[in-house]
Amino acid sequence: MWFKKKQQSLEDMELGELCRVEAEALYRSGKYHCAEAVLEVIRRHFSPEAPEALVHTVSGFGGGSGSGCICGAVSGGTVALGLVLGDDKKRIAHLTRELHVWFKEKYDFTCCKIIRQNHKGVCPVLTGEVAGKIAELLSAR
Repeated sequence: MWFKKKQQSLEDMELGELCRVEAEALYRSGKYHCAEAVLEVIRRHFSPEAPEALVHTVSGFGGGSGSGCICGAVSGGTVALGLVLGDDKKRIAHLTRELHVWFKEKYDFTCCKIIRQNHKGVCPVLTGEVAGKIAELLSAR
């Protein structure tokens, strides 16, 4: 019995790592910013029936929604949770809180402006890490 749980965990980690790598690569390509890259990777792996054009709905979230406030990757991840989980508002709220707690533990803040001041050049890596975390959260459901 413990082997099945262990195996599932390994699969989740592999998908999380794949999403991390893909989102970071999309960001580095220059075609997607943080929120777009996170949403696109999660859409591809968890909701491929959703149109790719959906990714454009988060275009305003890059750079902390233009004001430098909440991290676009976190915002895009929150939208991705809604895309995949649909009308399961309790689960979306729970996983969104879990994402925020994890992110704050890792980067101390969710404010884009402060993160970029304290962690120069981190956005591509951070984007990948958020996509990976979202994949892990969704795989655990």
